[in-house]
Amino acid sequence: MEMQLSNDHPGVADSNYLARRAAIAAIAEKYQDGIIPAVAYTEVENQTWRTVAHELADVHAEVASAELRAAATRLALPTDRVPQLAEISARLGVLSNFRVEPVPGLVPTRRFYGALADRCFLSTQYLRHHSVPLYTPEPDVIHEVMGHATLLASPAFADLHQAAGKASLRSETAAALDFFSRIFWFTLEFGVIREGAATKAYGAGLLSSFGELAHMHHADIRPFDLVAMGTQDYDITVYQPVLFAAASMAQLTDELGDFFESYDDEAYGRLTSGPA
Repeated sequence: MEMQLSNDHPGVADSNYLARRAAIAAIAEKYQDGIIPAVAYTEVENQTWRTVAHELADVHAEVASAELRAAATRLALPTDRVPQLAEISARLGVLSNFRVEPVPGLVPTRRFYGALADRCFLSTQYLRHHSVPLYTPEPDVIHEVMGHATLLASPAFADLHQAAGKASLRSETAAALDFFSRIFWFTLEFGVIREGAATKAYGAGLLSSFGELAHMHHADIRPFDLVAMGTQDYDITVYQPVLFAAASMAQLTDELGDFFESYDDEAYGRLTSGPA
């Protein structure tokens, strides 16, 4: 399987890395009937995981939201090795009735979101390039597990992910799906929340990125506003310059949950039509 990486990917010219990526993708393609094939991670890959886990631990203690810190404690990820997706899936099944299925690489948007409706998270198994362990221009198993799996260890965030998946299935037009995707991006990927006078991170993209967390307080942090999020542009290749902060966990679960539960093409039309 040939790997097509972006020109800015640290491993784009590393033939050994590309071959390893292809081998891991081939392992994921063997998935069937709920049995997740294991990956025999190398010492280089385990060292990459250890480096990221170590660097993020202190930062999470300072800037991760209380709900996510509690979820991380329940999930109890290993810090010395890359965990197998089967381990993560089994643990999430106990904590929030979610499961994980492996995929060889990026999947179509509708397939990724649609799986969430069935309380299923689609995850890659490969790691970022070892030369820059704190950076990746694409989702990898570190992002999927340290980011999304941690959210999914919280029953409240697991329910939001499932509701988001169902909303995506009701988004029949490309415009409605795009609006939904932006809200997903500015909440479950890059959401922040107020805790007292402090701003804390809960989005998976923030939690899994040392650089994003370091840059978070330099962003333009705006009030929680669904229409503003749904119409805000973003660039995945830079640290996010705009973030939206929920005033509390109650606001986040109530307003975001209500949005996901009721969203469809008609709701998209109402939200974007402007004043009557």
